[in-house]
Amino acid sequence: MNSQIPIYPEPYWRDPNPFPEFPNLKEDLKTDVVVVGAGIAGITTAYLLAKEGKNIILVDAGRVGNGTTGHTTAKITAQHDVIYDELIQHFGTAEAESYYLANMSAKKFIENTIHQLAIDCDFKQEDAYLYTIDDANKAKLETEAKAYQTLGIKGSYMDKLPLELGEKAGLVMPSQARFHPLRYLQKLLDEFVSLGGKVFENTTVVDIEEGHHPTVITRENLKITCQDVVLCTHFPCYDKGAFFARLHADRSYVLAIKPEKVYPGGMYLSIDSPATRSLREVTINGEQHVLVGGQSHKTGKGVCTMQHYEVLEQFARDTFGIKAYLYRWSAQDLITLDKVPYIGRMTEKHRNIYIATGFRKWGMSHSTISALLITDLIMERPNPYEKLYTPSRFQADPSLRNAVVQNLDVAGTLLAGKVGLTFKEPKDLAKDEGAVVMVDGQRCGGYRDSDGDLHIVDSTCTHMGCEVEWNHGDRTWDCPCHGSRFSTDGEVIEGPAERPLGKVALEVEQR
Repeated sequence: MNSQIPIYPEPYWRDPNPFPEFPNLKEDLKTDVVVVGAGIAGITTAYLLAKEGKNIILVDAGRVGNGTTGHTTAKITAQHDVIYDELIQHFGTAEAESYYLANMSAKKFIENTIHQLAIDCDFKQEDAYLYTIDDANKAKLETEAKAYQTLGIKGSYMDKLPLELGEKAGLVMPSQARFHPLRYLQKLLDEFVSLGGKVFENTTVVDIEEGHHPTVITRENLKITCQDVVLCTHFPCYDKGAFFARLHADRSYVLAIKPEKVYPGGMYLSIDSPATRSLREVTINGEQHVLVGGQSHKTGKGVCTMQHYEVLEQFARDTFGIKAYLYRWSAQDLITLDKVPYIGRMTEKHRNIYIATGFRKWGMSHSTISALLITDLIMERPNPYEKLYTPSRFQADPSLRNAVVQNLDVAGTLLAGKVGLTFKEPKDLAKDEGAVVMVDGQRCGGYRDSDGDLHIVDSTCTHMGCEVEWNHGDRTWDCPCHGSRFSTDGEVIEGPAERPLGKVALEVEQR
């Protein structure tokens, strides 16, 4: 196969980055609410609270919109794989219906906000489809269709889809939507600033001093005293709810291609694991392109990550043909034990610290739910979805079983990383190659950049001591235990780790 894969990963949404640059925090401050994390959850929360008259400070460890929000496929939908029958079995009919209504209310909020603020963000209503190419999975869609009927969800089972994918069956949920997430957030952020909100980038929160007036502490030991703290940091940067054991991280991959065949519209998701495929249209430079996603796996595990892009490229070539291949990127998503996000007060004992995490790849709607729900809690208003999403819940079945399996997996990964052998030497690394290497008997991470310079880091994750693995597709060091990710120089890209990997010096640089 003559691959057209771009060398370096970059999402379409950030080309160019629509956000202005903001300063880093340089002094101690006081405010009403600190919102940590400037993705769609954090920006929407900050915007809503500012509209309520609250003084808000929004901080981010990196750039605004540079995390998971900037790497999404940006579907706004309540169709989250085959989830509704499972929700009925696990939570009951009433809570399963609440899940649907919460997501549809989030879609309606986004749509109304776009109209009210006249946001040009390529918003378009689309039907969403689940499908299978495996006869063995037709029963899953039939069962899910019955769950739709039980819950009053508009939708129908079908034998054929508008896009011929070799499907054996499909399930449609009409009138869902897609958009350009960063253009949408750019307007919300502008509105937030115009309401007096303050934004600080490159400001890493490392701790919270609890109390009636909690204090947020940054890596530089600067402090922001407030009444409430909202953590929208993907993985909570302050964990008093054992979330490290109640969440796991998955990576998935996206290509943006210009197809040879005309794409008929609609958003598609296959239910066939592990060959899950996600499809949606996107307009780039006035022309039709398609986002092709899939190849999900637990972070830090699996084959060489470039192979995931290559598999998606072959699927796209076989399905649509490829005229041009513009972008590729990957996304990291957190998944809770019962697949429902944790949104609300961190614990019953931490009533002025709020979290929003575990969106399971459906962050556009669940981030918006988070903002609406947490705003209601801070403003002391009732919210119909508080019970469903409360982070304090812990269902014994199947959560307990999953927790045991996941923690055993983490323990096994920790042990395997410590005792595994490697024979790669730093001097053997080619340009733009990374690998686990040995330096003076110590397991390290090595990367030689395109200029030939060698970057050596301690491969032990600074979160809980697991060993990171090289992600060639994204040129990052990824932790398989809890999903922390680091740059080639060891800087934190995604938490829960707060401190960078240690740098390792060679006595004589090996070229």
